[in-house]
Amino acid sequence: MPHPSIFDPPYRLELARPEHASVIARLSRDRVEQGLGWSWRVARVGRAIASAQSNVVVALGPAGAVLGFGIMTYGDDEAHLQLIAVRADQARRGIGRAIVQWLEHTARIAGVGLVWLEARSANVEARAFYRRLGYRELERMPGYYQGIEAAVRLGKDLWESPARPALPAPPPGTSDDPGA
Repeated sequence: MPHPSIFDPPYRLELARPEHASVIARLSRDRVEQGLGWSWRVARVGRAIASAQSNVVVALGPAGAVLGFGIMTYGDDEAHLQLIAVRADQARRGIGRAIVQWLEHTARIAGVGLVWLEARSANVEARAFYRRLGYRELERMPGYYQGIEAAVRLGKDLWESPARPALPAPPPGTSDDPGA
């Protein structure tokens, strides 16, 4: 058995399974949808898990407990980050960042170049989180959440993102080498 590194996170990311739907739905209700009514119930989460047009990723702790999740839907060249949440007792441990990066990586592989999402206008912390990940605030949408609360739409061009790995330098002595 390999020895765990101090750099190995204490969670693993994987696609959600139907048995994760109830935990995801409760996390959405408690961490995302509070004050708005509960729209991401178990059946809706289950449909997202089963859909070929979406990915639902979970961060699982060592014992298999769901620590966080993200749901992204895909179009031909755009994706929409529908939901992301991390358990309150697991916040600020890099789980949310890892979930978003996993979903972005998957979108790139699928040929998707743009990711959109909405955040509550009053949720300054979430908006700052997305800006740190390279998202830009594009517009404010009054009454977006059930006519109750304004949202801010954010977007990221994945093709402009520095997250793509750089190509290796050409070997010395090739025609691309300026010293040749």
